[in-house]
Amino acid sequence: MSTYLKNMVGYKNNQLKNKRFNDIQKLFDKAMKRVNTFVDMDTELVEGSEVRAKAKIAQESSSKRAGTKRLIKVVPDKEEVAIDAIPLATKPPSIIDYKIHKEGKKTCYQIIRADGSSKMYLVFSHMLKSFDREDLETLWKLVKAKHRSIRPEESYERVIWGDLKTMFDPHVKDQVWRNQQDFRVLDWKIYDSCRVHSLRMQHMHIHMLVEKRYTLTPATTTDMLNKKL
Repeated sequence: MSTYLKNMVGYKNNQLKNKRFNDIQKLFDKAMKRVNTFVDMDTELVEGSEVRAKAKIAQESSSKRAGTKRLIKVVPDKEEVAIDAIPLATKPPSIIDYKIHKEGKKTCYQIIRADGSSKMYLVFSHMLKSFDREDLETLWKLVKAKHRSIRPEESYERVIWGDLKTMFDPHVKDQVWRNQQDFRVLDWKIYDSCRVHSLRMQHMHIHMLVEKRYTLTPATTTDMLNKKL
């Protein structure tokens, strides 16, 4: 139930972890009630004595549609039955390339996936909201293959290379760790989808894998904890 509430309704871990089972059950029941009473534009309302037969036909027809997995919900009512087809969540195809896309004065990252689809992101932190860990690791492999250990000259390439290198291949002598004592912590958040926690400081942004150790100073760590408390 918690997994459904997080993935389909948008609840965060910290909103659910301290709740009792009965409270989780109520939230889940409320979400399912909302799903069960939703009528899609494609839904056909069936009346009279043919209700059950038509509902069965629609369910079988829906399940045979190529390329789309669908969950059929039949909602009984005194006078009518609504058949609600809800697409199941599926993982997007793997990332195969990235580009720096420029349009006028606007520059952003273009992430290209195996099915030919692409999406634009203005900053790296926006990617973390929709990426999972596999996406993140694939992007790092692509950036590494393109630049290896050489710091790029182009500004947007340099930023994404620096963010990913700090995350996956940190070194105690990196500038980001030497300069942290000069700035105070502004914000500290966790992106559950890719298991990355993000530290926003004055003039600096640090992204870190939750299971990896980084060279944070005692002052920075204390400031982070104070933000949470």
